[in-house]
Amino acid sequence: MIIGYGITAIITPFYALARIPIQILYFRFFERIGKGLRAAPRDSLISGSIKKNEAGKTFGFQKAMDNSGAIVGPLIAFLLLSIFPLNYSYIFLLATIPAILGVLTIIIFIKEAKADKKETINKFSLKQLPKKFYFFLIIIFVFTLGNSADALLLVKTSETGIDKSYIPFMYMIFNVVSVLLAIPIGKLSDRIGREKLIILGFLVYAIVYYFFGRFNSIHIFVFLFILYGFYSALTDGSQKAMISDIVSKDLKGTGFGIYHAVLGITLLPASLIAGLLYDKVNSNAPFYFGSVMALIATVLMILFTIIDKKNRKINVA
Repeated sequence: MIIGYGITAIITPFYALARIPIQILYFRFFERIGKGLRAAPRDSLISGSIKKNEAGKTFGFQKAMDNSGAIVGPLIAFLLLSIFPLNYSYIFLLATIPAILGVLTIIIFIKEAKADKKETINKFSLKQLPKKFYFFLIIIFVFTLGNSADALLLVKTSETGIDKSYIPFMYMIFNVVSVLLAIPIGKLSDRIGREKLIILGFLVYAIVYYFFGRFNSIHIFVFLFILYGFYSALTDGSQKAMISDIVSKDLKGTGFGIYHAVLGITLLPASLIAGLLYDKVNSNAPFYFGSVMALIATVLMILFTIIDKKNRKINVA
């Protein structure tokens, strides 16, 4: 976690020095390596602190805290862009400060609980993970293939003619909704199950992306960003809670590692597909594509739920 967050802290100020698009691509690549290094151990650490039947609440809290920072960030960016129009260098230089504080927080305040390590962990095999874990990963792959970078939503929003300084404010709306709903929805998932909320989340996403493709109105987009925050609260924490439920305690790090690997690997072709559709077809095409993929993932998630219920009945019998 220290190395992962440390890479982000080191790379962030270099964005201020970028002069051509390819430089941003390189910086983004290395910064994402940091995310890849920290995401799985972070989620595994969180999973290890979960009390009985509170995975949804716990990951909902993590989601809320994560997005709280994403609220303050765009707000500061909005204020800075209002004062210094299109001067993004100042924003990235200032963003280095909380990045460094994040690393220091881990070093000073976070202590990992000691746990007995089993000898069998050294003989790990992919067969040790349950089949439904891999089925769930297939669903995540299908959905993520149509879930390109959120930046595309902001690019689409900029086409409405809105003042550029208001773009971060639009993203802040999404994060505010996600923060407000993350913990209540997390608690709800502990009571009624993760599957139902993930299915609902995929459906909301399909609706949001369809209307982003269908319309080009800032008033409609404000409402869609609110719905997008609802989708995020429904799925992000629930997906991680489900991984925590499915994977055994001694394999959680591996399970979350594979989960984040699937997300990371799929996001690259997803963004490439979206970019090609945006440039070669029209600005609406990637959103229609994302909507269709979300609907396919919804169907697969319903099938996953049905099969899982049948297997539970068989095991009980």
